[in-house]
Amino acid sequence: MAAMTAMAMMPREAEAQLKVGGYGEVALTRNFYSDNVYRYSDPKKYANDPSHGRFDIPHAVIYLSYDFGKGWLMSSEIEFEHAGTGCAQEKEFSEGGEWEQEIEKGGEVELEQFWIQKTFCKEFNVRVGHIIVPVGLLNAHHEPLNFFTVYRPEGEGTILPSTWHDTGFSLWGRIGDFRYELQMIAGLDAFQFNRENWVQNGAGSSAEFKVANKYGFAARVDNYTIPGVRIGVSGYYGKAMHNSFPHDLEGDKYNSAGEYEGEKQYNNIKGVVAIGALDFTLDRNNWIVRGNLDYGYVGDAATISSIKRNLTANNAPYKKTPVGKNALAYGVEAGYNVFSQIDRMKKDNQKFYVFGRYEYYNSYIPSAEQQQYEYTKKKRVAVGVNWMPVPQVAVKAEYSKRFLNSQYNDEPSVSIGVAYQGFFL
Repeated sequence: MAAMTAMAMMPREAEAQLKVGGYGEVALTRNFYSDNVYRYSDPKKYANDPSHGRFDIPHAVIYLSYDFGKGWLMSSEIEFEHAGTGCAQEKEFSEGGEWEQEIEKGGEVELEQFWIQKTFCKEFNVRVGHIIVPVGLLNAHHEPLNFFTVYRPEGEGTILPSTWHDTGFSLWGRIGDFRYELQMIAGLDAFQFNRENWVQNGAGSSAEFKVANKYGFAARVDNYTIPGVRIGVSGYYGKAMHNSFPHDLEGDKYNSAGEYEGEKQYNNIKGVVAIGALDFTLDRNNWIVRGNLDYGYVGDAATISSIKRNLTANNAPYKKTPVGKNALAYGVEAGYNVFSQIDRMKKDNQKFYVFGRYEYYNSYIPSAEQQQYEYTKKKRVAVGVNWMPVPQVAVKAEYSKRFLNSQYNDEPSVSIGVAYQGFFL
């Protein structure tokens, strides 16, 4: 997105231009903990389970963009996730360990961006279509060379949609040292919220369209006053209840004879979602340091959880686990370019970062009347290296460990990855 945004800020009046680019990741991991779906409900039983490996292509993305001239620009992003086609067999931890076949619209092969933009000046642009929602550090800068870890940072990637993209319109521009963006988009779906991922799945849709009974509003402001430093604040607000299909939990209630019986039981449940985020990036003196803090709120969380558990059909495309009233994620990573001290490597424009990362996240912070689930509180530490033989490619390696509360088993792993990011044409 950052590369596309920079490109979009430079309209060419005299010459139409096609751009083709993209990014991708290959990840190879060995996890030294149990992958049994009951490992949190009976941790002692699975403490000595064997390790398991997972090889994956988390994301492979193609950018296509065309500048028509006179300030008109079209841009799109097609994403292939996990080298799949949208159909997978999964063993559901939240559904008692049963096997499920899942077919997700947009889940595995998706049009992540498609928008048309009119640029009036660098201070004011209008963008309409399917756009990135830049709430949090990861969503605003989700390409693989914008983080050191092999996989995307877990905290934000667990509690927020990632990459968060939705249909609507955006007003954005740059004024002095500030870049701003304001968006109105289709609202989140409260029935897609769950214990393990908070509101992450709420931006999706199992229908052929995105339900937009309710609307969401997002905003982001970045400041670049200090050389080599970016500081950003972002947020989201919207109502998430009654934003599912069919629209059957809102409106007046009639019996089979057509007689009026009053308002439906949950007509006044709004499911307000409010999210605030603060993040920064420092890139100077051969150091790169990044940090984020995200906190969110879901109104009527206990009622929404009860509705999902008791009123939705068994084959409905919703997870039955409860949603927490709040969620939290914060983290910081820092890396130093060791090759900056070796003249030959420096002249060859190679970089070698030694990095460390710490993060904490909790996808389920319940209200007073909701049940506690202590395993959702997780700390993660990662240490490793990033070698960049050319500016567009990174070879990554890391050792990481999740630390859970004392009654659970910690979760160490080793990962190797290769990532690229750039324009081909």
